Amino acid sequence: MAAPHPSRTLLVLGGARSGKSRHAQARAEALDLKLVYIATCEAQDEEMADRIARHRADRGARWTTIEVPLQLAEAVRAHAASDTVLLVDCLTLWASNLMFAERDAEQETGRLVDALTAAAGPVILVSNEVGLGIVPDNALARRFRDVAGRINQRIAEVVDEAVFLAAGLPLKLKGQSLIG
Repeated sequence: MAAPHPSRTLLVLGGARSGKSRHAQARAEALDLKLVYIATCEAQDEEMADRIARHRADRGARWTTIEVPLQLAEAVRAHAASDTVLLVDCLTLWASNLMFAERDAEQETGRLVDALTAAAGPVILVSNEVGLGIVPDNALARRFRDVAGRINQRIAEVVDEAVFLAAGLPLKLKGQSLIG
């Protein structure tokens, strides 16, 4: 197989339980490359720890998992390679982690964009589209929606392809199918 083009990037958006992670995983596994899963979630309670364990088991032994709640740009830089596909799941949890750590989301997103641009192999990013519902009733939730929306817009600008998942069905938003 020919080495992948360095700019092969895919953003997979959707709502909760829309099938976005399953779609992203299938696209990654369709490539004949090493598989690295970059998880932004932290197990802060027993329910989340169980969910993480189930997801890890579902991915199977082919995947190497790296847990990165904050340093996402650094993880992409460290693990991107021409023989590897990175799957980042998910930007929404990363946004939440940045907010609670009082990090500048705009600056961190710029660093991630730079890392994606320089990545030597394909990168698939998963994110929730949180702006389709009613306006949240509290300031923190509105701020989160705004931060997540700006991150999604910035990443969508630079990726080669973007798809939106609804009811498990992908809707092409941008680009050609370069990955999987």
